[in-house]
Amino acid sequence: MVSTERQFHLNGMHKPGDVILGGLFKIHFFSVFPDLSFTSEPEQPTCHGFDILGFRQAQTMAFAIDEINRNSNLLPTVTLGYRLYDNCLQLGIGFRAALSLVSGKEEKIILQESCAGTPSVLGIVGESASTPSVAVSSVLGLYRVPMVSYFATCSCLSDRKKFPSFFRTIPSDAFQVRAVIQVLKHFDWTWAGLLVSDDDYGLHVARSFQSDLAQSGGGCLAYLEVLPWSNDPDELRRIVDVMRKSTARVVIVFAHESHMIDLMEEVVRQNVTGLQWIASEAWTSATAALQTPRLLLYLGGTLGIAIRRGEIPGLRDFLLQIHPDLHQNNSYGNNLVNQFWEYTFECRFAPPPAGWVEAGGALCTGQEDLENVETEFMDISNLRPEYNVYKAVYALAYALHDMLQCEPGRGPFSGHSCGSLQRLEPWQLVYYLEKVNFTTSFGDQVSFDENGDVLPIYDIMNWLWLPDGRAEVQSVGEVKRSPFKGEELTLDEDKIYWNFESKKPPRSVCSESCPPGTRMARKKGEPVCCFDCIPCSEGKISNETDSMECTSCPDDFWSSPQRDHCVPKKTEFLSYQEPLGICLTATSLLGTFICAVVLGIFIYHRSTPIVRANNSELSFQLILSLKLCFLCSLLFIGRPQLWTCQLRHAAFGISFVLCVSCILVKTMVVLAVFQASKPGGGAKLKWFGAVQQRGTVFTLTSIQAAICAVWLVSSSPAPHKNTQYHNDKIVYECVVGSTVGFAVLLGYIGLLATLSFLLAFLARNLPDNFNEAKLITFSMLIFCAVWVAFVPAYISSPGKYADAVEVFAILASSFGLLVSLFGPKCYIILLRPEKNTKKAIMGRDPVS
Repeated sequence: MVSTERQFHLNGMHKPGDVILGGLFKIHFFSVFPDLSFTSEPEQPTCHGFDILGFRQAQTMAFAIDEINRNSNLLPTVTLGYRLYDNCLQLGIGFRAALSLVSGKEEKIILQESCAGTPSVLGIVGESASTPSVAVSSVLGLYRVPMVSYFATCSCLSDRKKFPSFFRTIPSDAFQVRAVIQVLKHFDWTWAGLLVSDDDYGLHVARSFQSDLAQSGGGCLAYLEVLPWSNDPDELRRIVDVMRKSTARVVIVFAHESHMIDLMEEVVRQNVTGLQWIASEAWTSATAALQTPRLLLYLGGTLGIAIRRGEIPGLRDFLLQIHPDLHQNNSYGNNLVNQFWEYTFECRFAPPPAGWVEAGGALCTGQEDLENVETEFMDISNLRPEYNVYKAVYALAYALHDMLQCEPGRGPFSGHSCGSLQRLEPWQLVYYLEKVNFTTSFGDQVSFDENGDVLPIYDIMNWLWLPDGRAEVQSVGEVKRSPFKGEELTLDEDKIYWNFESKKPPRSVCSESCPPGTRMARKKGEPVCCFDCIPCSEGKISNETDSMECTSCPDDFWSSPQRDHCVPKKTEFLSYQEPLGICLTATSLLGTFICAVVLGIFIYHRSTPIVRANNSELSFQLILSLKLCFLCSLLFIGRPQLWTCQLRHAAFGISFVLCVSCILVKTMVVLAVFQASKPGGGAKLKWFGAVQQRGTVFTLTSIQAAICAVWLVSSSPAPHKNTQYHNDKIVYECVVGSTVGFAVLLGYIGLLATLSFLLAFLARNLPDNFNEAKLITFSMLIFCAVWVAFVPAYISSPGKYADAVEVFAILASSFGLLVSLFGPKCYIILLRPEKNTKKAIMGRDPVS
């Protein structure tokens, strides 16, 4: 066995019992380390700065154990004792105290090779910070000694492999970080600075905050700075200068109160105002050191994450029973009580206790009354760390109670054995701590998850600056995680005090939100929260704020001028309501009316020579076909439908073939009559009788009808929504289906028109006084000229203008035929009836 001996003394309190629980508390702020060389002389750590709240936390543990001992339902056969030490906020002293608790003796530490033996304490309540908790629990974990912290929040302590016996009644920083992110998202603060302490608590928070903030998409960090432990003026000046120059209006601080005191001195020196501070639980409920009128000018309105407030009935009466030892009989723990008394009543005992170097003023009598002095020690309306201490003690007590309730032969350990009071092992208590589940008198459920973390809940606090210069830390909400609803943030915004002229939450963004109609474009080399707003291009929209991409509108829709929603595309077709459509419709109806008038004139004067000349039946057919030509143009006006697309070209093709066929037959009859007037030519007239003329017209028209039928069956024209001409318009048009079919239809009309023109041209000089061949020649010349001009104009015209060109060609050619063929005849019939005689027509009338 190797024995290492070292003699030292620690401030603490002690109470005997069947089972001893240890405790580590911060009762002093700072410590001057003694010489650590191995000497035989005992050494005492010199502590400064009495922490009255740390002392109250230690007294809360003493009260909880006293209350448990008086409870007949919890550990009825076991008396709990305690051994509480002051760590002076120093890792070395806290580590010594923990080893002293584990070894069982303050004067001597004995480490055996086998590491066997039952320690003096069965479990420890502490530490008061993350870094000492990491150090102490890493050692206690080797022996499976349970440690239940009431204030260590570092998420690193949730690692069960490194810290198998560590538990805590305060939520992990992992949840505290998410709670702060919830607050940021609630107020749309996407641009914030983060300050952390240079220890496990702060550095783990920094890593966790950066990771969780990126995953949640809740914002970005404008800067991340590590606060020095010592008062380093140059470093603090640099950090505050970064804060002053940053555009971030929100500053999050995960650090201890001592860090904030040094930081705020520099903030005041540089007069950095207009910041919204967010405090971690380590300094949210800070003492009066930060809540002075001088600092509230800057810290007023601070929002903070605070440990869950609880109520502990009977604690105040227990605290009132504290009384100093006037006789200095070395009763264990009275040294701390005397220091508390001197601090509270600003007096000193004579002689002052060893190690208490701050005593001064009047002598203490011991008769001072705690009820007659105003001190936060007796204010139990805001118990937060104390409530965690209370829950930690009860967690250990309930675990021990459950272990002692085990029935022999039905236990959870090897061979179904149970733990016994005579041979208590700390690792057995760890097993039961993992399964502990109880409800405090305040109504909070206490249980630990697989990582030793308690079910998290935090209060949201707000620093209210009162008109008289005082500060009040008020609760304005809570954030908690429930098994069913997940993380929930509840805020009463009406209660929040904002330290700004507007009395409203500040704006803290790197770039203002991109409105609908724009998209976010990241600035190169800067965080994702810094971006430019780029307007969506035509045909794309964004209907949400801060949209990353613009989405394309559906085919039949287009972006609004604001690019924030899709609107139906404008439709374009040759409409009856627009001026062009109205003009063409009126012209078509006018042509139809004129045809009807001409037909009426011819019917009325059907017995006159000029009507009867050159086959009046063909003339009537020609007028009817021209009327159909005028009417078929109406099929090209209006929104294209399947039936109009199919009918328009078929009606157009057949109508014009019927018209041109009549003209062609007329021309052939003129030539036949002239040939018959020659000797031996009479036989030719038999091929141009009325039946043959009708048959020829019918045959020629039937060919066009067959062409149309094949075209409609094989590749029918159909309506089409064309978006090629205009992106923001839908042009409704009829696609011809088969270009070959359309070309054959036009080609056949052109063939008949050309043939009619050639025959009429040959007969233009025949000797009749009223030679119709001249009129046919002129009409065919107009017809061919119109349709030759139509083809290039039709091909180059977009959308509805192509239909307009085709209608214009139909109307122009129809009017050309109507006027050329029937204009002179109507003139003679109506205005020169003296020429409407057979002699005049034959050229033998003197008038002619």
